[in-house]
Amino acid sequence: QVQLVESGGGSVQAGASLRLSCEASGRTPTTYAMGWFRQAPGQEREFVAAINWSGDTTNYADNVKGRFTISRDTAKNTVYLQMNSLKPEDTAVYYCGAGGPYSGNSYRPDYWGQGTQVTVSS
Repeated sequence: QVQLVESGGGSVQAGASLRLSCEASGRTPTTYAMGWFRQAPGQEREFVAAINWSGDTTNYADNVKGRFTISRDTAKNTVYLQMNSLKPEDTAVYYCGAGGPYSGNSYRPDYWGQGTQVTVSS
């Protein structure tokens, strides 16, 4: 089993930045993709960004492209999401995912974190 623990969420004003982190532990696969998803109240969970094992290939949802950056430290089993120029519509619970092959914006993790709240006020 794989455990994922997110951190870094919070409440900020529009235009601010936040950095989310997610550390994987337990029986992690030898190689695996990681990604971030989010779910706003009353909406379905949506893809935000994904990154392959080596970190040299990434994919972003159109509505965060140019503002968010996903990266990872394989030695630390950790994935990051740097979020700049935050907007009120970015308000959601952000979930980390891990496991399975990288497949761009079709990525679907095998494992999920518990989520961290990001609130952006205007």
